[in-house]
Amino acid sequence: MTKTKGKQIHLGVLLYGCGHHQAAWLMPDSSVERIGDISYYQSLAQLAERGYFDAVFFADNQSFPGKDASNMPAFWFDPIVNLTAISQVTNHVGLVSTISSTFSNPFTASRQLLSLDHITKGRVGWNLVTSMTDFEALNHSMEGLPSHDKRYEKADEFAALMNKLFLSWDSNDFLHDREEGKLINPSNIQPINHDGTYFKVHGPSTTPKSPQGKPVSMQAGASKQGIALAAKYADAVYSVSWNLKQAKKFRKRLDEQVKQSENSNRHIKVFPGLVTYVGHTKEEALAKKAALDEQLPIETALKQLSFFTQQDCFNWEIDKEVPQLPPVEEFTGPVGRYETILEIINDTQPTVRELLGYLNAGGGHHTLIGTPEEIVDQMEVWMEAGVADGFNLMPPTLPGSLEDFVELIVPELQKRGIFRKKYEGHTFREHLGLTY
Repeated sequence: MTKTKGKQIHLGVLLYGCGHHQAAWLMPDSSVERIGDISYYQSLAQLAERGYFDAVFFADNQSFPGKDASNMPAFWFDPIVNLTAISQVTNHVGLVSTISSTFSNPFTASRQLLSLDHITKGRVGWNLVTSMTDFEALNHSMEGLPSHDKRYEKADEFAALMNKLFLSWDSNDFLHDREEGKLINPSNIQPINHDGTYFKVHGPSTTPKSPQGKPVSMQAGASKQGIALAAKYADAVYSVSWNLKQAKKFRKRLDEQVKQSENSNRHIKVFPGLVTYVGHTKEEALAKKAALDEQLPIETALKQLSFFTQQDCFNWEIDKEVPQLPPVEEFTGPVGRYETILEIINDTQPTVRELLGYLNAGGGHHTLIGTPEEIVDQMEVWMEAGVADGFNLMPPTLPGSLEDFVELIVPELQKRGIFRKKYEGHTFREHLGLTY
């Protein structure tokens, strides 16, 4: 494929357990023993930085039912605490933490993010979510999650309030002028006096504005409300797209929503999830996938599918076609993943076993298998189509699949002139080419 002139691809990586494939922990070279070892996550971030990635990203789940032997304790560390440790052994890579507007206190959350942003001199981003499970709600003095509409109503106020707190005063107002006897300029440090439906915050923040203006705002919801929220507040969004058709649909929905917003000309960067199996030959790449798939515990995979579809899939016949599923309009769970499942079914008419195979690494994100040249060809197609400003890598195994990407795919991206050979700036906003 010809060189893409001018455009530069962005790369993030979602660090999760010992990899996104459900069988990753069962492999002989698995890193499962290191799930609770901070040096493991530090080494993964250092690997991403060696590959000049824009950011490392942590999802989050604020519950651990631990009800059966296959439950992975992947959210062992709080993301902000984990990223703070990572910040001490990296110099450039962006650090993105998930924050739940359903459970978080905005004053505390903004203060933690600003603190890390000052510690790192501007490398922080945050991913706003509304959370997905009643198990999490039970840990926050709730009987269950509020309705989808209520969660997004609260998220809108949360995001607006976070921006007020992020920008409530500037470090230039810390004068520490010994001659004049003035520590601060109090006229520029004023309360924000937020009085809303869900939050009342006097302010200002205890921490001044970030070295990059404010932390980069990410968002991941694919529902109507999620896209509306992104159009108002997000600098970039994570998306779930199984194929180019789905990616185009998401980009169109987002662009249409932005046109209806106050800042109708802004471009929100889109980062579809990406699962890669790469080898020096296509056969080598296929063998890597096959070795993982052979170890896949069917019961664990059915449990994940039951969550994604919000119904009991254990009575489905494993080698027959997937039963008819309700249309997305009738679905009340995580909409983005459900739409992807419907798309996979429409594309492939799979048996239940085949559907589990498609979903077993990353839950239905775009999956590329082949040589570096073949994989980068397809990454360029998505970039040229305007549906991807970059990708959020979801390695099937960690560190193995991330090492493969850094050693094999990154050099091919660099060879084509579409990815950096060194970090040009320091802040996360500079990596992404964003203002605030």
